[in-house]
Amino acid sequence: MKRAVSISIGSSKRNKAVEITLLGERVSIERIGTDGDMEAAALKFKELDGVVDAFGVGGADLGVMVEDKWYPLYSVQPMIRYVKKTPVVDGTGLKTTLERQAAPLLEQWIGAYLDAHGRSALIMTGVDRWGLTRCFLDAGYRCVFGDFLFSLGIPIPLHSERQLKTLAALLMPIAGRLPFAWIYPTGAKQEERKPKHADLFRQATVIAGDCHYIKRYMPDDLPGKVIVTNTTTPEDVEFFRRSGVKYLLTTTPVLEGRSFGTNMMEAALIAVSGKGRILTRAEYSELLERIGFHPQLQQLN
Repeated sequence: MKRAVSISIGSSKRNKAVEITLLGERVSIERIGTDGDMEAAALKFKELDGVVDAFGVGGADLGVMVEDKWYPLYSVQPMIRYVKKTPVVDGTGLKTTLERQAAPLLEQWIGAYLDAHGRSALIMTGVDRWGLTRCFLDAGYRCVFGDFLFSLGIPIPLHSERQLKTLAALLMPIAGRLPFAWIYPTGAKQEERKPKHADLFRQATVIAGDCHYIKRYMPDDLPGKVIVTNTTTPEDVEFFRRSGVKYLLTTTPVLEGRSFGTNMMEAALIAVSGKGRILTRAEYSELLERIGFHPQLQQLN
């Protein structure tokens, strides 16, 4: 059996392990959270290096890919300093492939609903979800990007690809050297609610991006909205249902009630490929097609 493990600095309350069959091969996929402790995560990577087939980095990114430009997050690199043998990924491969399917599939599945309510999207952070950014822009959505609003706490909404690329070029060399906890909630902070910019949530038909960001900043009620995200637990789904969300699109498949992060599913693909290395974008796309992985839509209300 192949084994893929995501080691996350997120909450251990979200831990989960399942076995799935991919291309006729049994694969164990497991998430291990360290409650914000980056050193504990580093030691877990060290313990399992060479033992498992692929690692995912959870609760953090090793960097962000804007188009074809890579911006490393230096404060996260120490997490994987002991990894010498096992390939390690952070989900970027699937963010630039699988997540690009979101807008076309919404059009296919609920196009009439979008016709009635308008094609507008609030994307929580456009720079680090370039696949989502690209697909909604390409589909002609009127977009608001919350990179300044939610990551940096600066009340400036962004509206275009050009603005995002300028932001990345100017700020990522600096932001990439900040402590990761300054720009993204870790551990128990992921469960905190700090609603803000409710007007932007209510003006959008689609709200897309990281599940923790959406839950942290959204208002209590989002009647009729379409959420595009992943890493959802059954509790997250129920939270969105109580908030009045109409549709939930998870960009990774739901397995035993849970949609795992892109880093976990990317590690699973590497494990089943048997190549023992990070795959190319074309190889990810080919495997996704063969396996039949695609985003999944649930109607909640």
